Amino acid sequence: MFKDFFLLAINNLRRRKLRSWLTMIGIFIGITAVVSLISLGQGLQTAITGQFSTLSINTLTIQNAGTGFGPPGSTVVEKLNQNDVEVIEKVNGVKIVVPRIVKVVRVDYNNAASFKYVADIPKENDKREMIYDSLNLDAEKGRLLEGNDYGKVVLGSNIAEGNQFEKKIEVGKSIIIQGEEFEVIGILEKASNFQINDAILMLNDDLEELLGLENEIDLIIARISDNEDPEEIALRIEKALRKDRNLEEGKEDFSVETPLQAISTVNQVLSIIQIVVVGIALISIIVGGIGVANTMYTSVLERKKEIGTMKAIGAKNSDILWIFLIESGMLGFIGGLIGVILGASSAIGLSSVANNYFGSEIITVNLSIILIISVLVFSFLLGVLFGAIPSYQASKLRPIEALRE
Repeated sequence: MFKDFFLLAINNLRRRKLRSWLTMIGIFIGITAVVSLISLGQGLQTAITGQFSTLSINTLTIQNAGTGFGPPGSTVVEKLNQNDVEVIEKVNGVKIVVPRIVKVVRVDYNNAASFKYVADIPKENDKREMIYDSLNLDAEKGRLLEGNDYGKVVLGSNIAEGNQFEKKIEVGKSIIIQGEEFEVIGILEKASNFQINDAILMLNDDLEELLGLENEIDLIIARISDNEDPEEIALRIEKALRKDRNLEEGKEDFSVETPLQAISTVNQVLSIIQIVVVGIALISIIVGGIGVANTMYTSVLERKKEIGTMKAIGAKNSDILWIFLIESGMLGFIGGLIGVILGASSAIGLSSVANNYFGSEIITVNLSIILIISVLVFSFLLGVLFGAIPSYQASKLRPIEALRE
């Protein structure tokens, strides 16, 4: 019985091709937006989470409050200083404290120029090893910096690929940074963190001399003891810095973050953005649902004689109701199916463009089966919902009145 209803509904949609397509436009535009945005959002969430996954769980990051976007410490009103380092070193549970410098520099190679991040590496063995371990750094070619490697640098994988310089940079070659020549002694393994892939590492003394810096600190990395709770140590550091800076609680001009806090904050922001954007896309879907209702109302008016004939030869009210409900549901389902295909294609295309721009596979498209099935079921039920009233009216038509029309 239901098989016949489905076949009849499909035939009715095929007979009104143009109207059916126009009805489904709103639905598949909305579904396209929902599928592509959710898929890209989940992929972006995974990518950004990967940026923090390189940090070990017992590593804390201390920064001053910034005024905008840029490298760590570049937009703060007041820089971190050596006194802050000493205050943090005295906190119970803190094992090693490493001040860091991160700047943007001009890099020249093969008669081409580009601007890249450069980060300092401490010459002290314990601090240098801490940075390598906490960021999970390893050399794919050559080696990492050692304490006496003055005039030498290690490059991120994206820089070494030479897309900006139209030529690969090999170990042993020299590059020009801010007008000074440096020898490349290592190429980092490709990391999930695209900032590392696009960074240059050099010894702290070299960087300070190159940029004319003096006791400047962009951020501070603190390694805590293995048996300590990162959240508890973060609170101790906050308390110590507040006391040293004579600040009230809640009015801090600095932040102390654990990797888990950073991930949680980013995920919350991404979730809110995703909800807002999907909410906007739902407006298109509702408009599409209204189109389904309008089409079904018109269909009932046009097919009164057909309804009357079916009832005259024994069709029940429930049979007429099912035929029209399935027809409206199929409008929603087909619109949803087209939307899923277009949405998946859009997400894959946009992620490909983004990955080509950044030079690494940082954004993956997360097309889960649950998402696809949920969208298709939602589309079908949406069609049924908006087609319910005209379908009910069709089922209540009296045969004599319908045939008289």
